[in-house]
Amino acid sequence: MGKSSNDAARGANCKKYGVPFYGVAFVPRNAAMKSPEKEPPPGEGQVVGGWWWWISSCDFCGGGGEGRSGIPNALIISQFDSASNYLSDQPVQFMWPSHSKQSSKLSFCIARPILSQVNKLETGDDLPYRMAVHPGGEGVICSLPKSCRWFEWETTKKEDVSTLSLKQSEKVLYQLELIEQQLAVTFSRDGSLLAVGGEDGKLRAFKWPSMESVLDVPGAHASVKNVDFSPDGKFLVSVGSGGPGRVWDISSSTNKASLAKEKDETFGFCRFSQNNVNNQVLYVTAMRDRGGSIVKWNTTTWKRISSKHIVRDPISAFTVSDDGKFLAVGTIQGDIYILNASNVKVHTVVKKAHLGLVTALAFSHDSRALASASLDASARVTQIKDIKKNGTILVSFSNVVISDI
Repeated sequence: MGKSSNDAARGANCKKYGVPFYGVAFVPRNAAMKSPEKEPPPGEGQVVGGWWWWISSCDFCGGGGEGRSGIPNALIISQFDSASNYLSDQPVQFMWPSHSKQSSKLSFCIARPILSQVNKLETGDDLPYRMAVHPGGEGVICSLPKSCRWFEWETTKKEDVSTLSLKQSEKVLYQLELIEQQLAVTFSRDGSLLAVGGEDGKLRAFKWPSMESVLDVPGAHASVKNVDFSPDGKFLVSVGSGGPGRVWDISSSTNKASLAKEKDETFGFCRFSQNNVNNQVLYVTAMRDRGGSIVKWNTTTWKRISSKHIVRDPISAFTVSDDGKFLAVGTIQGDIYILNASNVKVHTVVKKAHLGLVTALAFSHDSRALASASLDASARVTQIKDIKKNGTILVSFSNVVISDI
């Protein structure tokens, strides 16, 4: 097994935001680094002084729900600097790094830590229970108790200080108004399709941004738990409570295949990915009496390829990196497991990464970091660094913990 950490270190990277989290995502680079007057240096990061530097913004959603709990419902944007392993904790000014045409290096307007920005948008009595960030940087869709709402990125600049925040859009998603709670929301890889799955078992997919319906299936499951588009956008997979998982053909709006359960399995999450030869694969998490497993499926025959037991505890969160190299699992005990997708072997275990169950996981777009969130109002970012040793590339994980304020 890979490297193990028995307890998450609590220190400068531990932040409190006062909101139990249900969702987490990395902000697309073209949204996070946009400036009203000029664009920042291109790329996911820059080499500065011999080391790789990059800034990422994380978007979290959650809250206390309706009532007078005193816990706000909110969307929170926090920025993370990989060089200092620093996550923003207070709403203070931040200056984007400047780039000189005469030099290939970046220069900073302020000393490190180079950012300390947190932006919070409260949503009143409406709990943002699920969210999906548009991959093209257009905005964020959130599932609220009786609707889905669209939010847009807003970048303001004053005296060379840039601030990224969210605002409620004037765009109303009428097709998703006055509906049951949506438990699953996702965009396709290119952002041209949107899928939602409800507590009432109804599954729907739309063209984005026109919201033209391409799939509408009442009773797809007793209750839809999770959905995901294939990398080419041709298929949508869904899992729910009761019955098998299902694969839907978007072009014909039909059920392409059923993913049968074995014995006492309960499916929890589903993710399409690509292997090292760019063939599509499908992962589904399954819970049995002996614990949580990851089942791998062939996307041509829709037959099982393998099933690998991962953890004794129930799996409460699951994700796959964009490049298909890593899988990540979160448990109800607050543990995080990072696995190599090629052999589904555990690379790193972080015990008690959170004090409560892990509710959401997200890899950064370049697969250099993993963000996680929990009901205990904490979130965690784990950097993934390549280290050369004796001519061999090893992967080590440097941990950053976020908790609530």
